[in-house]
Amino acid sequence: MSELTFRAAHLDAGDELAGRRAAFVLEDEVVYLDGNSLGALPVSVPGRVEDVVRRQWGELRIRSWEESGWWTAPERIGDRIAPLVGADAGQIVVGDSTSVNVFKALVGAVRLGPEDRDEILVDATTFPTDGYIAGSAARLTGRTLRPVTPAEVPAALSDRTAAVLLNHVDYRTGRLHDLPGLTAAVHAAGAIAVWDLCHSAGALPVGLDEHGVDLAVGCTYKYLNGGPGSPAYLYVRRDHQDRFDSPLPGWNSHAEPFGMRPAYEPAPGALRGRVGTPDILSMLALEAALDVWQDVSIDAVRAKSLALTDFFLECVGEYVPRGRAESLTPAAHEERGSQVALRCDDAGKIMERLIERGVVGDFRHPDVLRFGFTPLYVGFADVERAARVLGEVVGG
Repeated sequence: MSELTFRAAHLDAGDELAGRRAAFVLEDEVVYLDGNSLGALPVSVPGRVEDVVRRQWGELRIRSWEESGWWTAPERIGDRIAPLVGADAGQIVVGDSTSVNVFKALVGAVRLGPEDRDEILVDATTFPTDGYIAGSAARLTGRTLRPVTPAEVPAALSDRTAAVLLNHVDYRTGRLHDLPGLTAAVHAAGAIAVWDLCHSAGALPVGLDEHGVDLAVGCTYKYLNGGPGSPAYLYVRRDHQDRFDSPLPGWNSHAEPFGMRPAYEPAPGALRGRVGTPDILSMLALEAALDVWQDVSIDAVRAKSLALTDFFLECVGEYVPRGRAESLTPAAHEERGSQVALRCDDAGKIMERLIERGVVGDFRHPDVLRFGFTPLYVGFADVERAARVLGEVVGG
């Protein structure tokens, strides 16, 4: 047994979250390091979904909107996500996709501010869809879109800035951006801060309420394990809710949804972030998946995440031949999310070989190997094995 293998076993033995692994459907022969794209299946989900399909839909049918709580699912599940992102209840509604919620949030952000602010700042390194949506929001609201990196935001802010759309964690590199500091800078300039939490929620503390974030969106199929295409969520800070003007008003966000009135009157609170009939099957699968978070401290998750990524980088340094892989992920804990990105020649082919050997990460064009560390089910032995196999593949 190598020293690193021995240390991995010792670290796993002292891991307070190790018992959570049993709550997921996992294969012993596979190291799954792609939970930052699609989280593993919680064992409670299939049975719950079967009940929704067979009993709630199959037997109760339309009665389930009331008797099974379908109608209140968007806000009920939002309240379960809230503690994971540092928000009090009543500020998050679940539904639609991340893209749709980015659109609602960004247009709503512009409408919250003065008419004479004519510029929207967007993270220039963002996931492409956020950029596309920001461009559409700018055209719709008559604003100019200005892409800047997160580091450039403080200098770019001015009395022209209406809203700023930023990613908490860079999806390529795993860099964690300074949400408290950037939010404060945006507010000092009199603008509205909108954050995309797709790569941070469920992996590290966010502190939406603590740091005064105005609006936020996020997906639920990554670290929250909601399943492929599970619905996203929208956070609207409580003191903005009575002025939040969604660009997608729907009957589900009407103050009297069954009144069928021609004039729109928004519902109170976060409910005005709803649009149409919610996707009940995937939404209730997400609700079941969130059971794995019962009695889990997000601070404990963050501590393990940093320990896992530290250990992975150490193992890569030991096993991978020098010069064959370069980490793009910051070494400093305060700048690191819960993934490690390695720049490597022939990264696409290397990832294919890793997957063939039971180490599942993903590839980002043109030369990035990306590994996500989900603390609820990834252990230190997984990390050591992944780095060892990587070393064998790139050195072979």
